[in-house]
Amino acid sequence: MSTTRIEKDSMGTLEVTANALYKAQTQRAINNFPISGLKLPSPFIRALGYIKQAAAQTNAHLQHLPADKADAIINAAQHIIDGEYNEQFPVDVFQTGSGTSTNMNVNEVIATLASSKSTLSIHPNDDVNMGQSSNDVIPTAIHVSCVIELNNQLLPALKHLSQAISKKSDTVGDIVKTGRTHLMDAMPVSFSQTLSGWQAQVDHAYAHIENQLKSLSALAQGGTAVGTGINADPAFATLFNESLSNNVGISFTPSDNFFFSIGSQDSVVSLSGSLKMLAVAVMKISNDLRWMNSGPLAGLAEIELEALQPGSSIMPGKVNPVIPEAASMACAQVIGNDATITVAGQSGNFELNVMLPVIAYNILQSIELLTNISNLLADKAISTFKVNEPNLQTALSKNPILVTALNPIIGYEAAAKIAKLAYQQNRPIIDVAKEHTTLSEDELRKLLNPQKLTQGGLS
Repeated sequence: MSTTRIEKDSMGTLEVTANALYKAQTQRAINNFPISGLKLPSPFIRALGYIKQAAAQTNAHLQHLPADKADAIINAAQHIIDGEYNEQFPVDVFQTGSGTSTNMNVNEVIATLASSKSTLSIHPNDDVNMGQSSNDVIPTAIHVSCVIELNNQLLPALKHLSQAISKKSDTVGDIVKTGRTHLMDAMPVSFSQTLSGWQAQVDHAYAHIENQLKSLSALAQGGTAVGTGINADPAFATLFNESLSNNVGISFTPSDNFFFSIGSQDSVVSLSGSLKMLAVAVMKISNDLRWMNSGPLAGLAEIELEALQPGSSIMPGKVNPVIPEAASMACAQVIGNDATITVAGQSGNFELNVMLPVIAYNILQSIELLTNISNLLADKAISTFKVNEPNLQTALSKNPILVTALNPIIGYEAAAKIAKLAYQQNRPIIDVAKEHTTLSEDELRKLLNPQKLTQGGLS
């Protein structure tokens, strides 16, 4: 039995893998772009399934597509939405900049499925792609896939992370530790204050990302080739969005300017900026965890992260902060993805952006990475770390920076002298201050109480 078959398109005939559901145009793309082996992610393919399904429903409603053909396409598209044929979408990310190859890949697979499961002959262009162009389908798929993944994955993960931080603060928040600026000892802070800073970063990023949803929910579909809507019914865009919204369970609307939505990717560039901000916040939190966990003997050793795996192939007993490290690397990737998306966003040449596939790949990867590391940080780092109170108290008792509280009473210069002596003599600040001020020990204990000093204000 032959391993290939002959397929035909407008450019002629060529061999296609015998059992492939795709046809000639997909095979040409496979042949033309053996570049990276990277495929467009499954959420993007799923979004294309939703688009083809809603388009068939719309075209049937407008009586441009026979009901039996529409039903066959709708049913076939559902298989794509359900992720049953992901291996049938092999086109490389680095392909034609409009994503035409991937659009046709989906059209051909759906046409094959629809035809095989019915007695009809379904054409990938004339039927599955009716009233559409790759130039509005692919930008729409980018927006739809982002909205779905943000709503269903990343935003819930950020809520989970925020709640994990809050819950941890409830259990360890009263414990006081040495604050640090420039990585040097500073005035004391409580764990609740440190954790509140982390939580505010996560919540701030959440709000920024959530604010992107309105722009992302406005879709290019209906603009067709250049934004004019050629070959699409004037009612197509409105009805398409109604069908899509019902199918997905998320509200979508037509763009108020198809030229904007096809010629630019500004909404996704803006989303990527918000994701980069989140990556910066997560990296900050991860680095704080790594520093606080450092040691256990020669570092800060303020906390102990959960031991998850051996940390060295040569040093027995070594355990590393693997989750914060993994999170930091993921954040670095997201920051790099943002640079790619920024450059790609500039490639809106006249009526079409021509770097759409790489934008789709990078933005969805960023959403996936941030979703996964947010959940991991919540469950395997923040929720499970233990506080090393003896170490904290030892450092606090000798922290000369506590003398800052005496500035209003004895002045900066006198306080600086006491701090330097305490450093030199490695003695608790209260003992040195007792020798070099007229303040009693009781007064000094009140003034230099670390718990009190976390509350700010004048001594």
